[in-house]
Amino acid sequence: MMQLLMGGMISGAVSALARLGVPDHLGSTPQSADELALKVGAEAVPLYRLMRACAAVGVLAEGSDGKFSQTPLSELLRSNGPVSLRGWAMMNSQEWHMRGWEHLEYCVRTGKQALDKIYGKPAFELLNERPEIASVFNHAMTDLSRLDSPAVAEAYSFEGIGHITDVGGGHGLLLATILERHLHLRGTLYETPKVIEGAHTGPLALVMDRCTLIGGDMFTSIPPGADAYIMKHIIHDWPDELSLKILRGCRAGIDPGGKLLVVDQVIQPGNDFDPGKFLDLEMLIFPGGHERTEKQFRDLFGASGWRLNRIIPTPAGISIVEGRPA
Repeated sequence: MMQLLMGGMISGAVSALARLGVPDHLGSTPQSADELALKVGAEAVPLYRLMRACAAVGVLAEGSDGKFSQTPLSELLRSNGPVSLRGWAMMNSQEWHMRGWEHLEYCVRTGKQALDKIYGKPAFELLNERPEIASVFNHAMTDLSRLDSPAVAEAYSFEGIGHITDVGGGHGLLLATILERHLHLRGTLYETPKVIEGAHTGPLALVMDRCTLIGGDMFTSIPPGADAYIMKHIIHDWPDELSLKILRGCRAGIDPGGKLLVVDQVIQPGNDFDPGKFLDLEMLIFPGGHERTEKQFRDLFGASGWRLNRIIPTPAGISIVEGRPA
């Protein structure tokens, strides 16, 4: 129980290590806190105490000489690693995120979202107004996308699909990954006009000869004429009534025989540890959506003109929920 209750402290320590950039400065040669303090702009003794605590949970390793080495877990906090979770670690200790979790009891009692109570506005509106927190949030989302986009591109065959539209795909990392691995595909990125502005020089730059960028509002319209619509970590942000608007728009625009690919957590029954069950609380606290079970996806699809065809798990822990027109 003490280990569980200290989870917030552990997360705070790991987040501080990421913010300081310690794993970025710690190469293949062990270094002491004294050596690293100058590089990260910290006091040596407090830095040692932080690194010692992180080593106790496998994030760094302290040798008998007091020097610290990289571990597989600390490698994940490096900015330029093949897989990085530094942005996610930094976001966890931002004030808005920590205050949101402080209000979980309020959210459970009322069903309302924390930031509306704390700041008087919903999460995405706050992010739009505060570029300093939005940049870290976007960094965190990109980290996750770099982790799960290759898994999605590998797990699904995309056979029989000629044109795929990514709804709410940010700057297009998922779509670019899919197009790079499936050369027969053409793609459309559909995002808000503000996001589309930054997508021209983003991950899609190398495949722009096979890609179209369209700005709009997914709650009011979806570009028609796709063989498949894909959306990753979109539906989980929203309650059913708003998710239905998006899915119905996709249903209206799909070409005959087309597919719907919703990439999200699928909550499993039982008491095994499942990150999705805690991400579900994150959705409760912040945007107001939720992670869904297979039955909830089936019901949601059915109410929007789709039928759930199959669920394809990926090594990244997320699943591809495939729908066909009902």
